[in-house]
Amino acid sequence: MKFQDLHTAEARIQLMEKLSETFLSRAGKNDEEGLFPFENIKELKESGYTSLTVPRRYGGKEISLSEFLRLQEKIAEGDGSTALSIGWHMGIIKSLGEKNNWDESVFRAICEEVKKGALMNNCASEPQTGSPTRGGKPITSARKEEDFWIINGRKSFTTMAPVLDYFNVSATIEESGEIGNFLIPRSSEGLEIEETWDSIAMRGTGSHDLLLKNVRVKQDALVELFQPGKKGAAGWLLHIPACYLGIAQAAQDYAITFAKNYSPNSISGAIIDLPNVQQKIGEMELELMRARHFLYSVAKKWDEANDEARSRMQPELGAVKLAVTNAAIAVVDLAMRVAGARSLSAKNPLQRYYRDVRAGLHNPPMDDMTILALAKKAIK
Repeated sequence: MKFQDLHTAEARIQLMEKLSETFLSRAGKNDEEGLFPFENIKELKESGYTSLTVPRRYGGKEISLSEFLRLQEKIAEGDGSTALSIGWHMGIIKSLGEKNNWDESVFRAICEEVKKGALMNNCASEPQTGSPTRGGKPITSARKEEDFWIINGRKSFTTMAPVLDYFNVSATIEESGEIGNFLIPRSSEGLEIEETWDSIAMRGTGSHDLLLKNVRVKQDALVELFQPGKKGAAGWLLHIPACYLGIAQAAQDYAITFAKNYSPNSISGAIIDLPNVQQKIGEMELELMRARHFLYSVAKKWDEANDEARSRMQPELGAVKLAVTNAAIAVVDLAMRVAGARSLSAKNPLQRYYRDVRAGLHNPPMDDMTILALAKKAIK
């Protein structure tokens, strides 16, 4: 069964639940050995999931932000690295379809490739500039040579690098000093992946360095110009907190199952009956409930808003990311307190959840920038 053959969001969620269970069965080995989840990505492509955000005008399903986040959350319950990785591709296609800021012929051609299974991601981070959301100007350069662009530079945190078909690379145009995004096919001569990803969190995202050495691309590879740090409200970035919410849900599920089955001889029955354990489970539930309501109420607001209303939502979107990610960290901590020292075992999934949720603190937007934006909103 493919996602395109299912006519309701609930049916698509049920299919994703089955895939997620399979992802969970592989997550421990992939994490322990630092493997990229090739099988998971392959199954998502074969199921048709990776094209669900293609606009209807190009033959796609154009699923809502709310449904996209629900599906992403479900993936993350099985494997956070897979969810975060594929979320970038899915969200970027969704955002491009909403903004219509690429040349139509170029975007239509990419959508046709995506419907065949092609994957893409933005490549903006650089060692010298830090997070692109802070407005650093790319060191990566583009210069005009007849009817071509010559691109040189290095990008870091290129998530899903092992399987990407297209790299949307930010670069400074030498002649004008303008900043642009250049769409570069994987087959381009001079494009290399240097396997640098050694993070202890989200080990399976394959976020290696992208090296560009005199890469020559056609004139229409320049897909957009923009101001660094001023990309406006981006509802699609809520795939980030949705991922960490899914990981937190997996942690609570594990803690409850553990508590139901762990019965030390010092008590009668299992620890699930102890008031202090139920207290922690209740606290987890409160955090998850509060985070989920915030995430999906704002997603629904985005789905129902026009372009003007969406443009004013940036502080709210940042607040969701901050609140949900920090709630996920709190939930995993509580789950580990339920499981006790066993949660620190290398074979226990809670230690993986603990490492993975903390990665959310370093995904955009950063907490300090969100708080500053909220302060400015309140002061006005």
